[in-house]
Amino acid sequence: MDDAAGCENQDEEAVAMIEETQSGDEEANSNESSWNMDCSTILRVKTLHISSPILAAKSPFFYKLFSNGMRESEQRHVTLRINASEEAALMELLNFMYSNTLSVTTAPALLDVLMAADKFEVASCMRYCSRLLRNLPMTPESALLYLDLPSSVLMGEAVQPLTDAAKQYLASRYKDMTKFQEEVMALPLAGIEAILSSDDLQIASEDAVYDFVLKWARTQYPKLEDRREVLGSRLARFIRFPYMTCRKLKKVLTCNDFDHEVSSKLVLEALFFKAEAPHRQRSLAAEESATLNRRFIERAYKYRPVKVVEFELPRQQCVVYLDLKREECANLFPSGRVYSQAFHLGGQGFFLSAHCNMDQQSSFHCFGLFLGMQEKGSVSFAVDYEFAARSKPTEEFVSKYKGNYTFTGGKAVGYRNLFAIPWTSFMAEDSLYFINGILHLRAELTIRH
Repeated sequence: MDDAAGCENQDEEAVAMIEETQSGDEEANSNESSWNMDCSTILRVKTLHISSPILAAKSPFFYKLFSNGMRESEQRHVTLRINASEEAALMELLNFMYSNTLSVTTAPALLDVLMAADKFEVASCMRYCSRLLRNLPMTPESALLYLDLPSSVLMGEAVQPLTDAAKQYLASRYKDMTKFQEEVMALPLAGIEAILSSDDLQIASEDAVYDFVLKWARTQYPKLEDRREVLGSRLARFIRFPYMTCRKLKKVLTCNDFDHEVSSKLVLEALFFKAEAPHRQRSLAAEESATLNRRFIERAYKYRPVKVVEFELPRQQCVVYLDLKREECANLFPSGRVYSQAFHLGGQGFFLSAHCNMDQQSSFHCFGLFLGMQEKGSVSFAVDYEFAARSKPTEEFVSKYKGNYTFTGGKAVGYRNLFAIPWTSFMAEDSLYFINGILHLRAELTIRH
């Protein structure tokens, strides 16, 4: 080696490095064939003087090479066959084994050294490359490169922090997928998996996650059998079916993109979860959070899930429960709003929306709650409604506002200051309305005859 770090050593051996080019048919299989090729052209032979104890101490590969390849005590020469494209990375790796440093600093060059370190089993260099790569500014391209490392490298403990960082970067960058629709649609499978595994995905609802996954799979895998395979074996586990609406789950059962057996199992599991008592749902979610699978854990949906009790007789009526966390309410200030998922009454879709807005006189901020009807044609609909919230000390639901309204599509009705107090009092530590950090709201809707 040029810097001759090991050349003073009396035990030095010669390693002949034979560089080769691959024949075309080996390109696809280069990972296995790189170090053992028969049908290739030798470009040049290079002789390096190295210290076998140093290399053997750092690498099981070289330890075996020197033990098995040099049984004759007089033999002081071993041969490595590599591709011409791997010479620079191997030289860096040999240098590292002497000096514990690298001269390269760019991501592509460090990745080449990482691959060489994996092939020659130099774990300390893999860790070093992984750390340097983690400290470089991440881009979507580099994150995808790290996730696309061959599985033998990915399995390495040394590279785990790097792939974790790449997943976190993608999940954070694309958490609002609607802003980057075209970019996200073009991402490969590993990128999509990283995004879908996040709890912080800013998406309308899990129904929208399902729709996105189907759209992406149909674009990337036009052949039905390929698509079924990818959806069943890779992507289905990232869709949180228990948080999808029953209407959408019905569609999953008839969706041809999923193998019927797979979709039946997923929908059954989701329905059983929905039927569980809340404390069981919480314990199932807690068990899940310790595993890689997060299907029972609720994401931070833009449209908040609601619980609905429906009655047909004696009058068409539904009671809707919406829970909001304290931090969700805090994030509404000064003019935000949060919407519930849709619920249905008399075949019409409705939703609740909680706002931070100014009171009628525009003198202070306060908490408002509104009821809206989804836009569907010009049908008009007369509804009695009542808003209530749990409040201390009894923690029972207390009625806050009653009214009636004739809805037409797209209209909303409600109360700008539901609790008749300023925002600061509503959010205060001693607020009557947050019970263990949760605001519990209830809306009762009855169709007027």
